[in-house]
Formats: sequence, C-alpha cells, structure tokens
Amino acid sequence: MRLPAMLFALLVAAPAAAACASSVAVSPTPNGVRISGGGQFATTGAVIVYDRALAPDGAQASATVESVAGQTRSSLVAEGLLPNRTYGVHLHVNPCGAKPDDAGPHYQHAHSHADASNEVWLDLKTDTVGAGTSSARHGWTLNRDRLPRSLVIHAEPTAPDGTAGSRIACLTLQ
Repeated sequence: MRLPAMLFALLVAAPAAAACASSVAVSPTPNGVRISGGGQFATTGAVIVYDRALAPDGAQASATVESVAGQTRSSLVAEGLLPNRTYGVHLHVNPCGAKPDDAGPHYQHAHSHADASNEVWLDLKTDTVGAGTSSARHGWTLNRDRLPRSLVIHAEPTAPDGTAGSRIACLTLQ
C-alpha cells in the first residue's frame, strides 16, 4: 500500500508506529508528555472502527499529542475516509473499547465547559481521496495524572456546544 509522504513521515516518527498496524506510545519529554497512537482501523484493538460506511475498509489514522512548556499541540493525519467530508474529532477520557461509548466523554482541561479552548477539537476535512490533516494548539499542559486516553472520530462536524454526531472510529492513545 502506498502512503502519502506526510502520513508515512508521521508514522515513522512516532515511537513504535507502523502503517496498517496499531500502535500506542506514551513517552515522557524533558518537561512534559507525548502520547500517540495510530494504524489501520479494525474491528478490535487499539485502532477501532464502529461505522464502516463512514470509515471504509483500509481507512487509517495517526495522532500525536505533545504537552510541554505551557503548551499542548495535537495533530491528526488520516486517509481512506470518505472524500470531501468534515468529521468531528476530539480527545476522550477513556481508551477505545468494543462499544463507541467506552471512550467516555470529551477530555476537558479544566472540567468546566465544552468549547475549543477547554477541549481538544481536531475536526478533519478530507480531500477528494479521503485524506486529511488537522492540528490544534492550546496554552495549557496536560496533567500526567489525568491524560486523555483516546481520540474519537465523529460522524459530523463539531457544533458550538461540542456535539459531533455518532462515534465512527477511535484511536487509543494510552
């Protein structure tokens, strides 16, 4: 399978990541933390699909969240999704599981409200072949004792209240 250069570079750079195979990594940085996960969506495991109509066979994604020096940077690269579509994407509190709701609610930095400044929203717009990238930056750091454990791809773009439709796929981050 031929990977776009950007997806290949991200997969090679992530610890223990490999195309078409699930991977999970948590690595300390000098003053922070880096969590990541990725691979091809399967029906079980750390990279799981719940809706093949919206995440077809062969779809894959890789995500990295790096938190250091008062900043948190999150990035997502995906391919094989439906073309010309916007998906809502958020960090969640629990690892992926057999059921979409197993990932729990959105990860919130301050436990107070649902918006893009308090949560990590990585809505993804795919191109004509179903590939896309997304990133977010926040002026706060993750708490090592309360890290997000997954990244969930939702069926719809994120609404102002933080809702984004059904959960179609999930990447476990820790």
